[in-house]
Amino acid sequence: MNFLAQPGTAQPDGLVGWITGLMDTIGGPGAGLAVALENLFPPIPSEVILPLAGFAASRGTMSLLGAILWTTLGSLVGAVVLYYLGAWLGRDRTRAIAAKLPLVKVSDVDRTEAWFARHGTKAVFLGRMVPIFRSFISLPAGVERMRMPAFLVLTALGSLIWNTALVLAGYLLGQSWWIVESYVGIFQKVVVVAVVVAVVWFVAARVVRMRKARA
Repeated sequence: MNFLAQPGTAQPDGLVGWITGLMDTIGGPGAGLAVALENLFPPIPSEVILPLAGFAASRGTMSLLGAILWTTLGSLVGAVVLYYLGAWLGRDRTRAIAAKLPLVKVSDVDRTEAWFARHGTKAVFLGRMVPIFRSFISLPAGVERMRMPAFLVLTALGSLIWNTALVLAGYLLGQSWWIVESYVGIFQKVVVVAVVVAVVWFVAARVVRMRKARA
């Protein structure tokens, strides 16, 4: 798999081709832009963008340090946009939405807020290193109006760790950068299964409780 433009090779198509084009055209800022969009549109996977940025650095399209710093800046920009979206939603809108959802109670929102008040800093920091939660953790931070300096520092540190690991992996693997996606994909599947199990448990427990209350 030869993805970055090389003599005698075709430019790749699809998502990889688009990301490659950005990096070939504007270098590090292109990688940062791709990561910022990944935060806003999770279907764009960081496990593709970051190793590919590392591969680009190994071929001289950008420096290794530049790849890490630009992708981390992109993560920060995307996270701030989602933070302000959460701030716009606010507690009142969040409660109003929860009240209209089946099997969900406003008290569930209250418990979530209490949990975030105790563990929000850890959640924002560690959440930046967990697929799926990487983007969404910024929303409750905005809803709860976490102090912006703390949010920026925690998001930057968590993103820096995640981005550095994947960019370095792509840099060291070279043309085999795509292997990173396979391993991170396994981690993501574990997270998805855990989320599905948690949702099923919540729904089942709530239905049983409602039936007992009616009886």
